[in-house]
Amino acid sequence: MFNFLKKKLKEAVSIFSKKVEEESKIETKGIKEETKVEKEIEKPVKIEQVKKEETKEKGFFEKIKEKLTTRKIDEEQFEKLFSNLELSLLENNVALEVIDKIKEDLKVDLVNVGIQGKIEDAIKKSLKESLEDVLKQPDFDLIEKIKEKRDKPYIIVFVGINGGGKTTTIAKLANLLLKNKLKVVLVAADTFRAASIQQLEEHAKNLKLKLIKHDYGADPAAVAFDGVKHAKAHNLDVVLIDTAGRQHTNRNLIDEMKKIIKVVKPDLKIFVGESITGNDCIEQVRQFNEAIDIDGIILTKVDVDEKGGTAISISYISSKPIFYIGSGQKYNDLEEFSKDTIMKSLGF
Repeated sequence: MFNFLKKKLKEAVSIFSKKVEEESKIETKGIKEETKVEKEIEKPVKIEQVKKEETKEKGFFEKIKEKLTTRKIDEEQFEKLFSNLELSLLENNVALEVIDKIKEDLKVDLVNVGIQGKIEDAIKKSLKESLEDVLKQPDFDLIEKIKEKRDKPYIIVFVGINGGGKTTTIAKLANLLLKNKLKVVLVAADTFRAASIQQLEEHAKNLKLKLIKHDYGADPAAVAFDGVKHAKAHNLDVVLIDTAGRQHTNRNLIDEMKKIIKVVKPDLKIFVGESITGNDCIEQVRQFNEAIDIDGIILTKVDVDEKGGTAISISYISSKPIFYIGSGQKYNDLEEFSKDTIMKSLGF
């Protein structure tokens, strides 16, 4: 995954470093010529003065060596050099806020700072640290969190727009919970589409789980309430509530979503979105977060996302972690989010 972004980043860093090298060669040439002139105008010294001057000479040549192996980039140079990297990030759906952060981090590390060694290594190191800071790792293990809760059940509400993989993701998570010996019930609170109820019902049959549902057009909050009531009555561990795939601009459906949350008071509100939709997905999570203050994210179709800008940007924009990533249609195709895996995919 993220092969296109990986390639573009590598190319942009290479161009960046080459341009810095070219700029520094001009500066180095000037230093060499200056040194040559200084040597030519030096006065002859007597043999007995050599030892006295030895320490001074060593210090002089060390300074020259430092000048020849150290590069500096001023702010004007940096702005010109950053343009290729900025374009690569934009092409790969990295959000503007994230690009601005990367730019500022690189400025701190590179502008008017003596860079020793390979320029490319210095740029890569700074970029790696900036990206690691952008990616937000969950600070708890969901399975452990569910097991720790004494007042059962643990309630999770899933939100997102139509076609984002929400219903399939619920089934995948249910499968993971079952593997961890947790008792689960599914709730079809998307009553706006009969097909959505049928789809979740099919998953429930495959996983041998109970599905709480009402008729098409019923009150979604009432369905969600009944799901929680059923879980309490049967001492179940987890309630997974599917909601209507609403557009983030649809005011009525957002109000309905808020009503569900008010009624069931979930332990976790998870946004599900497609990684391949790029900035659309980032805008969706921004709007949902403003509406209901989501707790975390599950990204789907990460395996076919060559750009990767969504995975990089979405946590930074929302200040919420990615819990899991979906990588296929099978029930086992759900992985815990790992910052290290993302960085490795990007070539770091």
